[in-house]
Amino acid sequence: MALKRILPCLLYDGSGLVKTVRFKNPSYVGDPINAIKIFNEKEVDELILIDINATKQKRRPNFNKIADMASEAFMPFAYGGGVKTMDDFVQLYKLGVEKVIVNSLVQQNPSLIKEVINSYGAQAVVACIDYKKSLFGGLKPFSHCGEKINGTIVEYAKYLANDIGVGEIMLYGVDNDGTWDGYDESTISEVVRTVNVPVIACGGCGNLEHLKSVLYKSNCNAAAIGSMAVYSKKGMGVLINFPPRDQVIKE
Repeated sequence: MALKRILPCLLYDGSGLVKTVRFKNPSYVGDPINAIKIFNEKEVDELILIDINATKQKRRPNFNKIADMASEAFMPFAYGGGVKTMDDFVQLYKLGVEKVIVNSLVQQNPSLIKEVINSYGAQAVVACIDYKKSLFGGLKPFSHCGEKINGTIVEYAKYLANDIGVGEIMLYGVDNDGTWDGYDESTISEVVRTVNVPVIACGGCGNLEHLKSVLYKSNCNAAAIGSMAVYSKKGMGVLINFPPRDQVIKE
């Protein structure tokens, strides 16, 4: 059986951690270094940190802040946000970031991503697919940089895995983000069946049953948790959390 992973997904706005609902209305939830220290104690499998404003504000990653976070993290650390050049990738890997998450860059400069993969290996690059319901009702991938993404979610996932050659795909369901209502298992299952690279499910986790269902029914390789990682319960206060692995993962 392939290793199943549970990954806290932390959203960073350039100054502190925030949590969104359907990618809107970010609420402050704390300091990233403090959160990372707690996740160290909880022995999480991997940690994802996404700077949600870097691309929108057209700024590079904050390497000084990332260096502090990466040095504090005792688990594999993945970062995404504002990465544009080969030098950005090089600096992040030197700081201890194991995986760089790309999104808009796939549309803007796919040849650069291929160059990074040739230099550092496919495992060093994760492609994130943000997707939501379109005006016509169907689910569609979209890009924060305003570039149109043609085709379906599955077609785009195949392009990322087969043509670009990324080592992992992260499926981020915007309509589920911050809702606590569960993952979009139908889409996740379809992508898992189609691509030959690990798939990370993200968006909507609210309890242990959601985790078990997405990991073993949708059969994705990893499940990212957002609200569950930073709140005690839905509608309750901030509390850095991580579910007991033995209640979710079948060894």
